[in-house]
Amino acid sequence: MSSKSLEEVNESVATQGKKSTFRRILAFFGPAYLISVGYMDPGNWATDLAGGSQFGYTLLWVLLMSNIMALLLQSLSARLGIVTQRDLAQASRETYSRPINYILYFLAEVAIAACDLAEILGMAIGLNLLFDISLINGVLITVLDTFLLLFLINKGMRKMEAFIIALVAIIGFSFVFEMIFAEPNVSEIFRGLIPTMPNEAALYIAIGIIGATVMPHNLYLHSSLVQTRKFDRSDKGIKQALKYNFMDTAIALNLAFFVNAAILILAAATFYKNGLHEVAEIQDAHKLLEPLLGTQWAPILFAVALIAAGQSSTITGTLAGQIIMEGYLNLRIQPWVRRIITRLIAIIPAVIVITIFGEGVTGRLLILSQVILSLQLGFAIIPLIHFVSDKSKMKGFHIGKKTKIASWIIALIIVTLNAKLVYDEINGWLETSENPIIIWFTVVPLSIGFLILLVYIVLKPFVTKAKNNIENHSPHSLELNFEQTKITDKKEIAVSLDFSSADEIALNSAIELGGKNATYTLIHIVETVGAIIYGSKTDDHETLIDEKLLLEYQEMLSEKGFKVEIKLGFGTPDKAIPMIINEGKFDVLVMGTHGHTGIKDLLFGTTVNKLRHKISIPLLIVKN
Repeated sequence: MSSKSLEEVNESVATQGKKSTFRRILAFFGPAYLISVGYMDPGNWATDLAGGSQFGYTLLWVLLMSNIMALLLQSLSARLGIVTQRDLAQASRETYSRPINYILYFLAEVAIAACDLAEILGMAIGLNLLFDISLINGVLITVLDTFLLLFLINKGMRKMEAFIIALVAIIGFSFVFEMIFAEPNVSEIFRGLIPTMPNEAALYIAIGIIGATVMPHNLYLHSSLVQTRKFDRSDKGIKQALKYNFMDTAIALNLAFFVNAAILILAAATFYKNGLHEVAEIQDAHKLLEPLLGTQWAPILFAVALIAAGQSSTITGTLAGQIIMEGYLNLRIQPWVRRIITRLIAIIPAVIVITIFGEGVTGRLLILSQVILSLQLGFAIIPLIHFVSDKSKMKGFHIGKKTKIASWIIALIIVTLNAKLVYDEINGWLETSENPIIIWFTVVPLSIGFLILLVYIVLKPFVTKAKNNIENHSPHSLELNFEQTKITDKKEIAVSLDFSSADEIALNSAIELGGKNATYTLIHIVETVGAIIYGSKTDDHETLIDEKLLLEYQEMLSEKGFKVEIKLGFGTPDKAIPMIINEGKFDVLVMGTHGHTGIKDLLFGTTVNKLRHKISIPLLIVKN
């Protein structure tokens, strides 16, 4: 079985044995605050500033909607981790094929790089504003926070959570004072909560806000961080963990909503109000705060909060990168190496863009990073909804019908907005490009490919479920001859079953061979992705169905007076069957085949050819 998610801190925080309910609740609090910093990172600042300065309070409803979306999706992510003890990346690896998982891993890494790009720029801008350090040098300095994360995680999960909460508090208090300085129009704030969309430019900013608020890497992160709590694994204990984690998520994300709303309101009350509708750059906002609000503390608090936001979110971004790499690839590398790789992926494009286009493009770069994040969302949200809806995977803690409908509506909204954005962008490029043929042969096929992938991810679990729900080849439908009494010296007979029509002739041949004096061992191999990865530890739906059917075969034959044992193997038949045979004391192995020949063997493969060289007993092959 693969290693636990964030193994170095998995179940490192005890929640049992607390004397009061308050202390017990407090023990569960923490993971959502690490998640919340991703919802107030520098990328959010750029989209919120752009939205507030261009459209006033109009896009506040987008922030509120995004926060409600985030609350539901993060609670689903926490549910997955608490119930299954798998993070989202591990669950995906168990469900989808290897090529699909590689693509999903690549997309998740792109999301991490986009997120890290925003955090790097935010930190660099903050350092520039407070200490007049150039952006290039500020970007390079951010490499050093690699060692801060290593230091914190070595001190334990609770200390790292305390550090993050302290940074969140700095951000929160900074904006409390900013609101006091800005004196926003309260009636306009409430009017901004009514959904409206002024124009196409507002849609672009709105999608950026959604991308900045509901972040794909946070879904991976939350499903892992909740596993740092050690609690009673009974149904009662799991219910309690779900309840307390939801409380943690609700409080933390509402604090993040306050910060995001405060940034947009600050931009609306200062820049939009004074006719400054193009303040998308954080540096411009910082410069204009003092003359517009009449206090030197406004820009200082703004810069301090920006550094705190960048520093806190960069730590959680790195943890998410580790979870994604270990979950999808089952690959563990030294944390500091992982951190440097993540950081360099984001630093290199940041340095190149700033060097070529100057420091004035950072705002547009930040918004672009958030749009990229938004485009990745569908590939994280859709698998998550599938997983938490799966009754067998969730062991009775699957989501209800109303929650499922709400989740799919959110997924539909996000995917639809992203599809419109991509379509509009490609149209724009085709109209303005001097060589549109290049776009037709690169960007368009790539977009279609991602659309096909998205459709596959949506439909695959439904198809698998439908396939599993179709009644498997029941033993009661087989025409078996139980009157065969031929006695041979074959006392231990193994029979390989695949729950197809080939089972009938295999069992009849075995009974004819051994009669009622022999002991029959019925073997079936589970071939799901989970079975290949986790072996006997897998507990997916198909394994449960296969085990139930094998027991039905055993019960039916036992009632007829035969001595029957069963063996469930995991992986590929050509490897799993020899393992079972060579570990047991069998006289013969009986297998039914479908009689493939020629081209069919090339298409379907043949277990028999691979198998017969790996076992040390006779193999009886009977064709259907």
